[in-house]
Amino acid sequence: MANDLFNSFMTGPDENGRFGEFGGRFVSETLMPLILELQAEYDKAKTDDTFWAEMDDLWEHYVGRPSPLYFAERLTEELGGAKIYMKRDELNHTGAHKINNVLGQIILARRMGKKRIIAETGAGQHGVATATVCAKFGLQCVVYMGAHDVERQSPNVFRMRLLGAEVIPVTSGRGTLKDAMNDALRDWVTNVRDTFYCIGTVAGPHPYPAMVRDFQSIIGKEVRTQMDRAEGRLPDTLIAAIGGGSNAMGLFYPFLDDKEVNIIGVEAGGKGVNAKMEHCASLTGGRPGVLHGNRTYLLQDDDGQILEGFSISAGLDYPGIGPEHAWLHDIGRAQYVSITDVEALAAFQKSCQLEGIIPALEPSHALAHVMKIAPDLPKDHIICMNMCGRGDKDIFTVARALGFEMGDFA
Repeated sequence: MANDLFNSFMTGPDENGRFGEFGGRFVSETLMPLILELQAEYDKAKTDDTFWAEMDDLWEHYVGRPSPLYFAERLTEELGGAKIYMKRDELNHTGAHKINNVLGQIILARRMGKKRIIAETGAGQHGVATATVCAKFGLQCVVYMGAHDVERQSPNVFRMRLLGAEVIPVTSGRGTLKDAMNDALRDWVTNVRDTFYCIGTVAGPHPYPAMVRDFQSIIGKEVRTQMDRAEGRLPDTLIAAIGGGSNAMGLFYPFLDDKEVNIIGVEAGGKGVNAKMEHCASLTGGRPGVLHGNRTYLLQDDDGQILEGFSISAGLDYPGIGPEHAWLHDIGRAQYVSITDVEALAAFQKSCQLEGIIPALEPSHALAHVMKIAPDLPKDHIICMNMCGRGDKDIFTVARALGFEMGDFA
């Protein structure tokens, strides 16, 4: 561990919300007072023992933390190389890592007197988590979801509505996560008095990237303790899928100063990283620009217009990435790679068949990269990947991709 804070990778962002040249606050004058109010509330909460006591209690008794660290014995044997561990955040209440962050933000919203919560969602897991916590605390919940994602994630749409949320399909653009976030921001500008915007990833204007990271870092903190218990040392390699990047930052952040630990983020390669932009690999195939209140790597044309990305995974179908990931990429602390839809589907099936775990398509991308590198690593090399979501929501998408219709199994 680095002892000198000035040599630490864990001190960002700076007072302007910047990770190097990335991050910041690019918002309208209407939103600036709300952003500053949120930052002040979170700054107080960070040193408030009662805030963290409430979080710890809910993480344990409502979410079900700590999530297990699971040794994937059959997958390890099949691949014949490194030992593979899975951080089982798909076992959380609501089926993904999203609720770790939602709890924190909604506790802040209640402290700020906000009664109406809005959120954006892609795969639906953030929307489900937000609707769940709003139901628990009796708050109004409005979720913006791209019309395309409403179609391919219908089980999660029904879950949100069962939980009392209003789900608003967004038909602008391609009807995916980017467009849902655009409409959520428009709502926030219009309803500044009583509304709190619960962002689901490590993007958006400061303080959201750092705040979401801090709430999600419970993942990596648990892994440090669990890995020491299982192996008596830290893992050699951490791997997580990245759309905006919250599950990945949650795993990576507590290890950033452990320079002997390799860190790999896996972007959605779609049909392949190509000139047609049939992918969502913004670090691999994009360049810096401004979107949704922060500067980061984006898929954009020569005129700076945001391009529509593509991925079989609704949760990774975003044309940008969190600014801290952009910074870690540029300074070389983390490596970022891409995995295609075909590779992710193969990993999805392998997890089902060898480990009895039906993963979401998002962590299937991470698992695909594990499968790619593990065979060539020594048997004493330890890989820990984040199994950040379960696959209930994706079975219709997977069935169609494999050439089936659900009626075929009746």
